[in-house]
Amino acid sequence: MTAFFIGDVALDEYYTADRWPGRADKGMVRELPAEIGGSIANAAVVHATLGGDTQFISLLNDSPLSQRLVDDLRQNCVGVDHMLTDATIAESRNLIFLIDGEHVVLTVEMGEQPMWLAPETLAALRQPGFLYTTLYRVRRLHTQTQNGILKQADLLADLLQHGRRAIFDLDVGGCTSEDMPYLSGAAVVIFNQVGFRATFGHDDMARIGDWIGDHGIGRVVRTLAADGAEAFDGKTHQRVAGYPVEVADVTGAGDTFGGALTWCLARNQTFTDALDFAVAAASRSVTIHGPRGGKASEEDVRRWRQGQGSAQADPGR
Repeated sequence: MTAFFIGDVALDEYYTADRWPGRADKGMVRELPAEIGGSIANAAVVHATLGGDTQFISLLNDSPLSQRLVDDLRQNCVGVDHMLTDATIAESRNLIFLIDGEHVVLTVEMGEQPMWLAPETLAALRQPGFLYTTLYRVRRLHTQTQNGILKQADLLADLLQHGRRAIFDLDVGGCTSEDMPYLSGAAVVIFNQVGFRATFGHDDMARIGDWIGDHGIGRVVRTLAADGAEAFDGKTHQRVAGYPVEVADVTGAGDTFGGALTWCLARNQTFTDALDFAVAAASRSVTIHGPRGGKASEEDVRRWRQGQGSAQADPGR
């Protein structure tokens, strides 16, 4: 089954600094080599490198940079058969500042133009498999059918009815009540700690059981940075510890986690096993500089994990 990743691909321009300047302040930065990244594209590359059948969809302009981004995806075994083009939008770039073991990401605004899916793309998406995406992207999806325009939450609901399983990466942004038509019925919703707190106003995963049940969500996952990750389906809590590693660059760690988790679930692994593998893949990724530090084969991840010692799962807390 083909997994579709709908989201961003971009040139990541890296800088380091001793501190993040305050308001009306100045600071010096040191430039590092730029690398191709983009959150959802990173996840797609991880999925493809693990051996998953992968297609990526984004909306780019027709510049040489955009062609470079698409060529890089091809070289990483990511299918780009359904990419979209709009010559009027800005270049896809991120400015990433590495400071004190963390990162600050500034993304060039590219607008919210509708993403019109071709009939063949709709047909492909109406097949069983996973769809890994963000709220920012699904709000923009449109397609023309024989019965008229199908768009946004209605389009996503149509795909779910045809067997497509949605995984949402909400990262730091979280969600609001207005987003629930999109998230309802999702197989997995992934938050990090900031996004979870922004959404629910607390840090207690045990208190969101009704929210999960009311919206028909399979599982909520919260990544915990160096402490691993946890998942909750409204009844059972699962937690996998992180690995003590020397951090080189945290950029792309969450993307690695999401791409690896998607790959595991597509292979019908248990959720605890999938969580464990995804945490190991993400932990390994932060030891390598660059947004694609998580790019690795299954054997690479398992060998690295064996060298670190197994993280401890807590399937029943």
